[in-house]
Amino acid sequence: MGTNIYTAALMAHNTHPDYKYDLENANYTQEGINPSCGDEMTLKLRVEDGVIEEAAFTGHGCAVSLASADIMAELITGERIEVAQHLIDLFVRMIQGDELSESERVELDEAAELESIGRMPARVKCAELAWRTLHGLLEKNQLN
Repeated sequence: MGTNIYTAALMAHNTHPDYKYDLENANYTQEGINPSCGDEMTLKLRVEDGVIEEAAFTGHGCAVSLASADIMAELITGERIEVAQHLIDLFVRMIQGDELSESERVELDEAAELESIGRMPARVKCAELAWRTLHGLLEKNQLN
């Protein structure tokens, strides 16, 4: 029996993404592309005093990449940069097959529901796209 990666959280975030819009007053922008399947994303953040006040994305992609982006944007909104960086590290570890502790899973909230994608190598890059794009944005702008 195959792994069902299309969890309720994934489907809800894919069908009704709250954070998929063009953020007008963003002060940081980063493009992200998954060359293996053509998903493209533009991540925009409004950061003030080290806090991600608002996060949004535009672009197109598969259900996994869009849902993962929406979940990520929800998780990082209102968080300090260091917290976002920590969440990226947790998510990437999880999706690459590391066993997370219960407290780490709690920190990831709905993103922890994407764990099963780690067992489907072809979909890992889809799930990671937004997180790697965020990581690139933070690195590029020395926001870590």
